[in-house]
Amino acid sequence: MPFPDHFSLIAPFYDRWFQSSQPDNLRVIMDLPVHGMVLDAGGGTGRVSQLLHGLAVSFVIADACFGMLEQALQKEGLAPVCTYTEKMPFADDCFERIVMVDAFHHVQDNRQTASELWRVLKTGGKIVIEEPDIRTFSVKLVALAEKLLLMHSHFLAAAAIDCLFPYPQARTSVEQDNHTVWIIIDKV
Repeated sequence: MPFPDHFSLIAPFYDRWFQSSQPDNLRVIMDLPVHGMVLDAGGGTGRVSQLLHGLAVSFVIADACFGMLEQALQKEGLAPVCTYTEKMPFADDCFERIVMVDAFHHVQDNRQTASELWRVLKTGGKIVIEEPDIRTFSVKLVALAEKLLLMHSHFLAAAAIDCLFPYPQARTSVEQDNHTVWIIIDKV
């Protein structure tokens, strides 16, 4: 992680400060339960996967921050893996579902992350990327605050994320609610 490592600093408090806003909605969008593995890309402490525990064979948390993954280790049924999303150590076509909640704007290379997510997704699988809607004023303020904190965040509009999956087998859709968007990519 680039200096300063904000996520290691806040890892012990992260789950208390940031609650998953709509776990039932996410469960429906992800089409859970599923008989297979789920990848929580940029999953940090595993706060999202913990809420979905039991709805898949296993949940793998992929994150580049050791501090966040230490918190995930304390949660039952989660398998943390320290890795950047741009080059993950997983075989092709191994996950039934991939979820990325409030993390896509933190990756170093959006295009490479999208390519890796697609690579590790099984045919018939689904990627769900949940992001703050950068078109809203409050999210623009958050984006500015993250820039001032030197977090290197790069927020994209849903349409720009959608364009990162140009594959012939990709069927994409976008849902939104208040300040949140979900980009849903099915690999048909």
